[in-house]
Order: sequence, then structure tokens, then C-alpha cells
Amino acid sequence: MEGLSWRRACVLVLCIIPFLRSAAGIRFVIDREECFSHNVDYEGDTLHVSFVVIKADTPWHYSEDGVDLVVKDSSGAQVRDSRDKTSDKFDFIVQKRGVHRFCFTNKSPYHETIDFDVHVGHYSYFDQHAKDEHFAPLFEQIAKLDEALYNIQFEQHWLEAQTDRQAILNENMSRRAIHKALFESAALIAASVIQVYLLRRLFERKLGSSRV
Repeated sequence: MEGLSWRRACVLVLCIIPFLRSAAGIRFVIDREECFSHNVDYEGDTLHVSFVVIKADTPWHYSEDGVDLVVKDSSGAQVRDSRDKTSDKFDFIVQKRGVHRFCFTNKSPYHETIDFDVHVGHYSYFDQHAKDEHFAPLFEQIAKLDEALYNIQFEQHWLEAQTDRQAILNENMSRRAIHKALFESAALIAASVIQVYLLRRLFERKLGSSRV
């Protein structure tokens, strides 16, 4: 009995391993347009997509210029888009399996750094892989748990990218505030120097006219 339980535990572990995944996003610099591809093996799967514009290459660019993202399926038909956004997160049901393309378009004159993540949610039919009727429901629960854990990682990755963007914006705003304060101080000092010079010239003229 113990040997049977041990064998079942080993089979269970071996079956869990292929379904464990890690969240993986990419961070890239876009000039005008960048496209990426991701293969979807099954129709009916859920495709999760997120992106965040982390920063622009110029420290003086503070506008909220976003990017366009167009998603096309394996036949080239547009299935989803996101326009003029600095960040977005959405999902949709795949109607046609195959390679999907994700094309970003940058409308600003500056290079921008984008954090991009894509994930395919799929539930396998474990009754095709396990003859034991006790294993099939267990494997189904494992798949659902794995999907839930990945969705948490997906959400966490998006929030981390948002945090990075906000940190960079705060740093740039602080830098701009310091530069503004230095400029105002320099302008005040220059105005004071000019004022002192003009007063001295005025006193000199009055002194000269009084001697005459």
C-alpha cells in the first residue's frame, strides 16, 4: 500500500512539473515601430496582454504621450488595439490558433522604453493523459491553481512596471523642480546685481551734478 502511494506521489510530481511556469516580460526601447510574435496552440484560450511606457529618452519630456498597440491573429486580421496609452492591460478569447502579432507604434519624437508582457491561459483536458479517474480531477485542479498563480505573477509584473514608471516620473519632476529653483535663484541674483549697478550709476550721476 505504501509502495502504491509512493508511486502515485512520484507520478503526481512528474505531472505537475510541466505545468509550472514563470512570468516573463520583455523591456525594450522603441523608435517608431516594433513588432513581436507569440504562438497560440489552441482556439478558445485566453490571451493576456499588458504594457507600460516606462520612460522617454529625454529628461525634459514630461507629457503623457502614449503608444499604439495593434494585435493581429494568424490570418492577419486585427483582433484588439490600444491607442495613445502609456499603460494598458487586457485579455481576449483566441478565435484562431497560430502566431499572433503585437505591433507597437511610437508617435512621439523621442525613444521610449516599454515593458511588455503576454501570457496564454489554457486548461488541458487531463482525462486524455490519465486513465485513473481519481487523477483527472486532481490534475484539473492543479492546472487551475497553476493558472491562478501565473495570473498573480502577471498582475505583479504589470504593477512593478507601473511602479518603475512612477519612480522615474517622480525623479524627473524632482530634477526639474531643482533646475527651476536654481534658475530662479540665478535670475534673482542677476536682477540684484543689475539693481545695485543701476543704483550706483544713479548715485554717481547725482554726486557729479551736485559738485557742479
